Amino acid sequence: MRGTPGNAQAPANAQRVIVNLSHASLAAQFSEQMAIAVIPIVAVVALGASAQQSATLQAVNTLPFLLLSLPAGLVADRSRRKPLMIATELLRAAALFVLFALFHARVLSLVTLGTLGFAIATGTVVFSVTAPSLVAAMVETGDLLTANRRLEIARSIAYTAGPAVGGVFAGWASGVFAFLAAFALSLASAWCLARLPAETPRPRARRALVHELFDGVQFIARSTHLRPIVATAFVFNTSWYLLLAVFAWYAIHRLAFAPSAVGVALGVYGFGMVGGAFLYQAIAKRLVFGRQILLGPLSAALASVLMASTVFTHSRATVFLAFFLFGFGPIVWTISTTALRQVVTPRDLIARVSSVIMMATFGARPLGAMLGAFLSTRFGMTSCLVGAACGFAAQLAIIVLSAPARLRSIESLEAARAGQRDAASAMRLATGNRQE
Repeated sequence: MRGTPGNAQAPANAQRVIVNLSHASLAAQFSEQMAIAVIPIVAVVALGASAQQSATLQAVNTLPFLLLSLPAGLVADRSRRKPLMIATELLRAAALFVLFALFHARVLSLVTLGTLGFAIATGTVVFSVTAPSLVAAMVETGDLLTANRRLEIARSIAYTAGPAVGGVFAGWASGVFAFLAAFALSLASAWCLARLPAETPRPRARRALVHELFDGVQFIARSTHLRPIVATAFVFNTSWYLLLAVFAWYAIHRLAFAPSAVGVALGVYGFGMVGGAFLYQAIAKRLVFGRQILLGPLSAALASVLMASTVFTHSRATVFLAFFLFGFGPIVWTISTTALRQVVTPRDLIARVSSVIMMATFGARPLGAMLGAFLSTRFGMTSCLVGAACGFAAQLAIIVLSAPARLRSIESLEAARAGQRDAASAMRLATGNRQE
């Protein structure tokens, strides 16, 4: 598509590609979210893990995002993406089945649980890094927003319902069948991926691995469109995890929330994501592309102010509204900025660029959590809410002053880039003629 070689798909196949990709994403994300919800419960309830062991297990399960994001992006850009995603989804399915079998046989240990959790998270990393590149290869520019919207709807539904379903399974037969259900979902995801059109074999890279590994970093650093996107996402995630690090304690001890009400608040965040994804088409008809990008940071900044106001109001309704806004606006941001990334990035570099963005956003999460621990210890709980609000104000300022906020449409950006490529080709041709 988009006039580039290597796309074996015709426009008529776009809808089938989008449907199969969204179904694969729903099954994969649902499987992941169920496993994420059940693994710590199994560790504490069935294996008697201490608080320190539980925290260590969670750290091990997030390590693939920090250690494997860049290598996964490199592999995805050097190989065919469809077989790679199928293979890693089958790896996740195998890990889940082994987890089920060991747990059912009552021979599961914390070390084995951590190892298999690492393998499950590896599948998530590869899927998340490779999917944007696969979408860009199989879907035309005009269909990118639709494709990304469908994928984000699937992710939002999984984030909303996956942990809840996992929690139900955790209360039934100690959660053993949750792993079996997640195994079946991973197989379903692999089956949907297998139904995608075949990719054209990609040429072998001739450059050194080390150079290719950092191509994504260099491209983002030079891009006037992607650099502010990454900076905004980094500050957003730092601020978000600063808030999440203290929210449960704050809600229970300062706002008199029951533990179940804390869960409801987090569920409202998921509903906000679903609502934003479903309403994206209506939003896109009313807002130019740059305003769509602004909506996420603006919504988060407003939500952080509402959350900070509860220091004085102690209003539960305000907390729920804030969490809805934290989900609603940022999902619109994700859909629009993913499409922007797919347009401005060369096709053979998209997976590496996506991996850098994932590494930056996930790397911000422990930073935000540690900042929350420091501020709450030194200056009290209120300082965390104020600090988060300052962070969300900063990420809004970054994007307001950036080039992406001034874009009228994604099609105009694609047309401008095509004109630049044609002008560069004409200049090279003219230079060659003069030399002759």
